[in-house]
Amino acid sequence: MKVVVKLDSTKSKKKSFIAERSESISMKGHQKSQVKCDTDSVAGSMSQRACVFCGARVVLNPITDAIHLVHGPIGCASYTWDIRGSLSSGSELYRNSFSTDMKEKDVIFGGEKKLEQAIDELVDEYHPKLMFVYSTCIVGVIGDDLDAVCKKKSLQYGIEIIPVQSSGFIGNKAAGYRAACDAILKIIKPEETTSQAIIERKSNCKRVINYLGDFNLAAEAWIIQGYLKEIGIDINVTFTGDANYEALKKATDAELNIIQCAGSMTYLAKKMEELYGIPYMHISFLGIEDTKESLRRIAHFFQNIELEEKTEKLIAREESQIAKTLHWYKQQLQGKKAAIYVGGGFKAISLIKQFNEIGIEVVMVGTQTGRKEEYDTIADLATAGTVILDDANPSELEQFMTEKAADLLVGGVKERPLAYKLGVAFIDHNHDRKHPLSGFIGAVNFATEVHSTVCSPVWKYV
Repeated sequence: MKVVVKLDSTKSKKKSFIAERSESISMKGHQKSQVKCDTDSVAGSMSQRACVFCGARVVLNPITDAIHLVHGPIGCASYTWDIRGSLSSGSELYRNSFSTDMKEKDVIFGGEKKLEQAIDELVDEYHPKLMFVYSTCIVGVIGDDLDAVCKKKSLQYGIEIIPVQSSGFIGNKAAGYRAACDAILKIIKPEETTSQAIIERKSNCKRVINYLGDFNLAAEAWIIQGYLKEIGIDINVTFTGDANYEALKKATDAELNIIQCAGSMTYLAKKMEELYGIPYMHISFLGIEDTKESLRRIAHFFQNIELEEKTEKLIAREESQIAKTLHWYKQQLQGKKAAIYVGGGFKAISLIKQFNEIGIEVVMVGTQTGRKEEYDTIADLATAGTVILDDANPSELEQFMTEKAADLLVGGVKERPLAYKLGVAFIDHNHDRKHPLSGFIGAVNFATEVHSTVCSPVWKYV
């Protein structure tokens, strides 16, 4: 294994990383900014990126009234149990984590009979309308026919039992997103898909949109729903936060799809445009500037002056209510440095803007599933010297956070221990948080959390 390349020659400490990773790491202003990204995971390698199965599970798990059955070892189901922490306004069935709990005997002789038995028991106990059956690595290896079992049981019980082809080794986390989107497409397929049916359906729409890529962590989907309702736009269904079977079946009634999480939902939005003629736009409700811009773009889509006036009135009111508070935080946080390592590129872009809004410099930005165009935008927003990296491992994160003297790391559950071991403040921008970070109220929550952790007196004693 070759170990070379040193990005910051101004530092006295000798720091290096694996040569094979050099194309996945860049430094703004020191070399070509584009990093190698969207590559398949290498079986057995250790990085912060989750697997295909995990990608599929995080997208589908917030569908509240579905049975989520993991066909594989118990560890896969345990690892992703209630992984999103999404809130529900109805059923709580999705909070269970079901598994076929495959053992050595199933690996040798096959697990299809065990899967059939598990489906039988779950249907008998819960009477669901919808069930997802996830494949895991071992299922892909031994070749259990998930499609055949699901089709057989679906016909037997007259419900939708959808196989999710998510064996962990068949790509990367983004492949899991696509597997989940393919599963959703099977649900939302309307009975009438002729051109005339689509035209008639759209003519009955009254400013109704779908909200893709919000998983309703800490009620965020409901906050955005409130903003849009106030200016005269209704959300048809959210994919997949607080979604249920009946709501998903109405998804093709929308006039527009808006996408918060680009990494997980752009594929689905493109397919819905191709199949049902529903246009889409990327938006972000993270941070003040992105929230304002997103509301204006959505309102502008409907080409209605009254709608746009209501939008401006809402923005002015909300902004005036939080301006003084954010200004105080900005004064307190001037000079601090932040490192970012999150799932998708679009979230990283919004976070860079949010830190700019509160006076914090971003010195490292990384993602698990960022795409080329997202890394181009990240490079444009980053200041000179910022390290940009894709699919990083803990060693690299430690190296660059230390070199750049970051005061704070923003990440998910896997990054938290690393930050605390380094004696660096941490905020969770992923699944475990209990307070909303979207919209105007989210911008204040974000600044409050950053201030409380970065300025905590505990760091004097570490």
